[in-house]
Amino acid sequence: MATDTYDLENLSSDWLSRIDAAQDLQALETERVAALGKQGAITRLLKTLGSMSPEQRQSEGPRIHSLREQVSDAITARKNALETEELERRLATESLDMTLPVSIEEQGSVHPVSQVMDELAEIFADLGFAVATGPEIETQWHNFTALNMPESHPARAMHDTFYLQSADGEEAKVLRTHTSPVQIRTMTSQKPPIRVIAPGRVYRSDSDATHTPMFHQVEGLVIDRDITMGHLKWTLETFLKAFFERDDVVLRVRPSFFPFTEPSMEYDVGFSLQNGRRVIGGNDGWMEVGGSGMVHPRVIEACGLDPEEWQGFAFGCGIDRLAMLKYGMDDLRAFFDGDLRWLRHYGFRSLDVPTLSGGVGA
Repeated sequence: MATDTYDLENLSSDWLSRIDAAQDLQALETERVAALGKQGAITRLLKTLGSMSPEQRQSEGPRIHSLREQVSDAITARKNALETEELERRLATESLDMTLPVSIEEQGSVHPVSQVMDELAEIFADLGFAVATGPEIETQWHNFTALNMPESHPARAMHDTFYLQSADGEEAKVLRTHTSPVQIRTMTSQKPPIRVIAPGRVYRSDSDATHTPMFHQVEGLVIDRDITMGHLKWTLETFLKAFFERDDVVLRVRPSFFPFTEPSMEYDVGFSLQNGRRVIGGNDGWMEVGGSGMVHPRVIEACGLDPEEWQGFAFGCGIDRLAMLKYGMDDLRAFFDGDLRWLRHYGFRSLDVPTLSGGVGA
């Protein structure tokens, strides 16, 4: 049976009035279910289309669907209006009392690498060293050639170094493989005497439990007159005792080879076994810390200085490795995982500023 046009108009007017009279979202939802729910009035009208003849369905279908769309649109509009009214009410009535005390609980932590960098800067500042920085994308001259590394040197190989794509006819730049280029830039831009440390990120194509493609390194450089290996050894011993905060730190040096130093040596630190763990101090065994040596005369000459007048020493080590040795960390990859649980365990409070008087790791 066809639905009377007057009945549909009355039904539409009735539902639109009820929707407009809804005072809150809960009342509006009640009207929606009553009209468009599974057992709603308009839903029941739609179900009658199945029992109509094709002719009736053709005439009544559009009218019933039109009613449904009117009611649905009216519900959407009323919902938007009620939500806007609620937001305006909350904005007008809610406020924050800025005089209330805030929580003193610290949410962030200083990363161990950042902490160790601060500790190094504090220690070497007391020894008269400044902090020098340089670009992480370097020319091959600064990264290799000026450091007495010939074209055939293994460090230039593609499997060790990240080369950047270059334009035709231009030499490819590299992600610096050490912070030694900062030493070159310092020697070519400053007049001796020079005393600097160069901490920062470096890049090499390697990845395992003790190596990552990006890691942190610090290098030290002294250029002056009458510099000897004795000055280098004293600097390393003083640095290691201050960093590990122990007077029983024992230093061992071994002959080695680096193209930018001559003579060259690697330095180790002694450890003792306590409850099956390695603890810095003593001489039950040795752990490698880094490399060092007297700056090669060719490097001094490449920077425009006279090696007959100026001598110097350089040393370097991994900052991540220093953090592992001092604070008992086992896996270098965890430094870069971004795990907040790890950072909460090993991280430092923002107020833990290293000082020599209070202990750099306090």
